[in-house]
Amino acid sequence: MAWVLKMDEVIESGLVHDFDASLSGIGQELGAGAYSMSDVLALPIFKQEDSSLPQENETKHPPFQYVMCAATSPAVKLYDETLTYLNQGQSYEIRMLDNRKAGDIPEINGKLVKSIIRVVFHDRRLQYTEHQQLEGWKWNRPGDRLLDLDIPMSVGVIDIKTNPSQLNAVEFLWDPTKCTSAFIQVHCISTEFTPRKHGGEKGVPFRIQVDTFKQTENGEYTDHLHSASCQIKVFKPKGADRKQKTDREKMEKRTAHEKEKYQPSYDTTVLTECSPWPDTPTTFVNNSPTPAPTFTSAQHNTYSVPDSNSSSPNHQGDGTSQGSGDLHPSATIQETQQWLLKHRFSTYTRLFSNFSGADLLKLTREDLVQICGPADGIRLYNALKSRSVRPRLTIYVCQEPLRSIQLERQDAGNGDSSNGAIYVYHAIYLEEMAASEVTRKLALAFNIPLHQINQVYRQGPTGIHILVSDQMVQNFQDESCFLFTTIKAENGEGFHIILK
Repeated sequence: MAWVLKMDEVIESGLVHDFDASLSGIGQELGAGAYSMSDVLALPIFKQEDSSLPQENETKHPPFQYVMCAATSPAVKLYDETLTYLNQGQSYEIRMLDNRKAGDIPEINGKLVKSIIRVVFHDRRLQYTEHQQLEGWKWNRPGDRLLDLDIPMSVGVIDIKTNPSQLNAVEFLWDPTKCTSAFIQVHCISTEFTPRKHGGEKGVPFRIQVDTFKQTENGEYTDHLHSASCQIKVFKPKGADRKQKTDREKMEKRTAHEKEKYQPSYDTTVLTECSPWPDTPTTFVNNSPTPAPTFTSAQHNTYSVPDSNSSSPNHQGDGTSQGSGDLHPSATIQETQQWLLKHRFSTYTRLFSNFSGADLLKLTREDLVQICGPADGIRLYNALKSRSVRPRLTIYVCQEPLRSIQLERQDAGNGDSSNGAIYVYHAIYLEEMAASEVTRKLALAFNIPLHQINQVYRQGPTGIHILVSDQMVQNFQDESCFLFTTIKAENGEGFHIILK
């Protein structure tokens, strides 16, 4: 037993001696002045442990990259987000780049993806009231869009669609494996959303945001892939160039130490990753057969416009129905669009794309003037209220009946028959004081083929026939009454009309 205890003491003293020697060796190897934590962490044992840990801080590789070909401002602090100045209505290229590594998102290989480009507010305060802000802009700029796609300049974009109710967004499909560039035009300026117009530099900033989606099993592009955005300010034409020059001159006046606090100006703007826009992808309206993104109503090509040249705006016997020109409260959205096209308000079909007949009829004269401007607003109000234009001349015409079809009135007192005929007159309303207008309105009123009427004469003194000319029509008395008869033309083709 004593031998065992002695052996334990020998082993323990040997271990202590070996450990002290190893420590002293480390001290001699590194030296007191050379010791640092980085040297210790560089030992192989720590490197092996590092490699076994998950690399949580590794930068995520985005599948796509969007680059706008517009220079960033040099007057932006070093760690602030970049700011880019754009000119209103000018086309700017956004390059859609496939940034995937080998094996990333293989399910979109050989397939198209959908991107939605939006111009939205940068300030959180304005984002909360975006709907009201855009509605106000729409009232001040009827028929305009905040964002458009310049189709002739764009490359690789197909199936362009816009939603008439979303004036700040456009969508399209594209192939990530092919060269794709979307040229955008921003039509709103930053000062349009400020209480007072101080100039471009005081305007509110916007954001250009691109959201990209892949196709789901049911064929809809709703599976989100990537989103990125950048901060912009929009100026009146050439205002962005002046602002960029002003910022550059200000930076040149700063000292070298001050310049270190600011970012350099880059020739292009790289959109940075962000959260997807909260709106879920909706079904947009394809407003052009193929490459035009501007709004054209489908009814414009299929809707047949009836002849509006009626001989009388109020008389029911002149071949047209007055009620057909009225917009009824029960009219659907499609019927309202057709009514606008028929009455030459095609410019405002996009503006009133969600209006039914009842919605449009509820608008007051002041509302329409504010939406459409004084000229078209008053014209639209009069059209909605069915206010016909007062004709320049009204005449009453009756076709002289033949004896064989004269209506006879029976005298109840003596039983004798009377030869008096009942003459029924038609009102002819002339908007133009011209002989051709008289001929056309007579043909409409009495269902006579216009091409069969050779000449119109007026019976003068001693029964002579006087050719009806523009000057004669201009000297007709208002509400004159005429009987007319027809005679065969000398060549046997058609006939002449004689007014008595």
